[in-house]
Formats: sequence, structure tokens, C-alpha cells
Amino acid sequence: MNRRQTLKTLALGTVAAFGLSACVTTAGGDDIVDVASANPDFSTLVAALDAADLVGTLQGPGPFTVFAPTNAAFAALPAGTVDNLLLPENKDQLVKVLTYHVVPGAVTSDQLAGQRAAVATVQGQTVTIDGTNGVLVNDAAVTTADIMATNGVIHVIDTVLLPN
Repeated sequence: MNRRQTLKTLALGTVAAFGLSACVTTAGGDDIVDVASANPDFSTLVAALDAADLVGTLQGPGPFTVFAPTNAAFAALPAGTVDNLLLPENKDQLVKVLTYHVVPGAVTSDQLAGQRAAVATVQGQTVTIDGTNGVLVNDAAVTTADIMATNGVIHVIDTVLLPN
């Protein structure tokens, strides 16, 4: 096995171990949906979760790591994109986009610091996490990290992640 492949394998194993540790949730308090609902900067995300019927899932035991785009991130998408995704006939596409923002396990920023890895999302594709200079998820910057919930952690991102 060449050196690059070895490093990739080690990085993936490291992130997988972090996801399995998933021990940073609080005892009592608000779940991920409650936390997002209480923050007006996530009103578009919450509306999208509701339209996709994912509220119950993200209120479940988890743990989950959610890379949560703000209203401004949704507004930066091409005109009409959000309205189109919220249409009932586009629910499958909306679910695909939203679950691309969720990683199994609760991973905090200190676990990501200095790491680079491809991490599987709930949607099935991977996101690239680069924690070597701040934290980037694909091309989205984490602007606020480690918002704790009873069933996981939220990291605020400045761009909506779009799966292939």
C-alpha cells in the first residue's frame, strides 16, 4: 500500500472512531430540532426539515452531527432553488440534500482539529472535512462549532452542501 493510501486509511479510521465515540451529548435539554427551532438563523433549515419529514428522525436518539446551513446560506443558492426543493413533488431531492448535511455520531470540533478525511453522510455520499485551518466541510466553512444538543452536535456552516 502506498503512503498516500495509508494516510487516507488512517484518516478515515480516525474519523470513524470519533463518530463511534459519540459521547458529547448533554443529559437533558433540547434535541437538535429544538436547538435549531430556537435560533431564527435556522428558520429555512427547520422549514426544510419539516417539508422533508425529517423532524422526527433528528429528534431521535442519534447521536448525529449536523452541518447546519444558515438562512443566508440558503439565500445564496440560485433564485428559486429553495422554493423548488420545498415543493411536495421534490421531497426526495430535499431529503437527499438535507441528509447530506448529517453524519452519524457526535463529532466535536476538537476531534476534527488537524484532521483531513472523507466522511460518510446519512445520505450515503461522503463529505470532505478539512480541520487543518479552521474547519471546512467540502467548500463550506464552519462559522460556529459545537452547539450541543441532547442527541448530538450542530456545526453552523456558511454554504448549503449539495450532493452529486
